[in-house]
Amino acid sequence: MFASERLKGIDVFVCVADSGSFRAAAERLNLTASAISKGIARLEGRLGVRLFQRTTRRLALTDGGAAFYRTCIGVLAELEEAELAMQADNAEPQGRIRIDLPAAFGRLQALPVILQFVQKHALLLPHISFSDRFIDPVEEGVDIVVRVGGPDIWPAALEHRFLGRERHVFCAAPAYLSIHGTPVTDRDLEHHQCVAYGRADGTVSPWNFAGSRPGEIERRVMPARYIVGDGEGQVMTVLAGCGIAQLPTWLIKQHLADGSLVQVLPHLASEGLAINLVWPKSRKALPKVSALLDALTVGLMPLAD
Repeated sequence: MFASERLKGIDVFVCVADSGSFRAAAERLNLTASAISKGIARLEGRLGVRLFQRTTRRLALTDGGAAFYRTCIGVLAELEEAELAMQADNAEPQGRIRIDLPAAFGRLQALPVILQFVQKHALLLPHISFSDRFIDPVEEGVDIVVRVGGPDIWPAALEHRFLGRERHVFCAAPAYLSIHGTPVTDRDLEHHQCVAYGRADGTVSPWNFAGSRPGEIERRVMPARYIVGDGEGQVMTVLAGCGIAQLPTWLIKQHLADGSLVQVLPHLASEGLAINLVWPKSRKALPKVSALLDALTVGLMPLAD
């Protein structure tokens, strides 16, 4: 089979997977739903694999379809990269761009920056996902990853831009402090209700305490009454007057400003995780990627440090 034959139907398949239905894909490609259905059937027949699981309500990729989708978007991305690399550096950002964001930080901080950027570029088509795990953007076909934290050594195929670090502070609701008092030392926390972050596997994240020397940090797992596995959930728990938590300033900035939360033990506030932008080296030359990286840098860097 000629290489050109293998490309047939890939664009239709990817469009259906992205759109979630034959009808939506047909509208985007200016084809009939019947033509879309026949194109997918021909592709499945050629591959000998069922690509979609169809029900009356839902269209979902099969395991084989998901694997083929990852390969296809990689192929299409490389073709797009080859075409767009021929254009001038100041070309208008355009085409599909995939961005993966951490859940809470992504929704509250990165997403507004991205939406503002996309609204200025009518030809840009964002595909935004949320995940707290560290994904491999090359393997999963993602153009830009925003991460709070990351490995000490980045894979050779990736580039990253360090934006700064979170700042972690201790905080509580005024109502809680009026009943239980305000801690003065870290040892006082042992007599308070602590709200900690815990993962699904049962592990609880330690709190960081600034040491007496610059840059010195002591990590300590605190006895906690409340263990909540989501940053925004922790904020809700603290706002309800349930206890004291250690949270990043980007998550509670507005609450500190309006007085619904109060910082305590300010002398023990410490640096948190690094905030990074990550992207495959091969994608940086694309105008849409380089322009959005710059917009995210400007929009997110003030949140660090």
